[in-house]
Amino acid sequence: MTKAELVAEISTKTGIEKVAVQQTIESAMKLIRNSLVNRENVYLRGFGSFIVKKRAQKTGRIITKNTTIIIPEHYIPAFKPAKTFTEMVKSSHKPVANG
Repeated sequence: MTKAELVAEISTKTGIEKVAVQQTIESAMKLIRNSLVNRENVYLRGFGSFIVKKRAQKTGRIITKNTTIIIPEHYIPAFKPAKTFTEMVKSSHKPVANG
């Protein structure tokens, strides 16, 4: 589902104009993004957490030059789904029978 499809779906289900829905979604994304840039996690109960993970310093290789480099420690954004959310996704996909 794309952002445009999400906006259309929310607009249809709530009766709120698409422009207002889009502004709300954009604002929420901006707030989440800014929180993570400031290394503040965002917790949404029943949905999941947008968190900042710290990656330790490590040694890497540039294969084309056959050299070793040091990759400094850095932070990356990540999403950790809530347990109930994960269980819903797991149970909604049933295996396909072979035959």
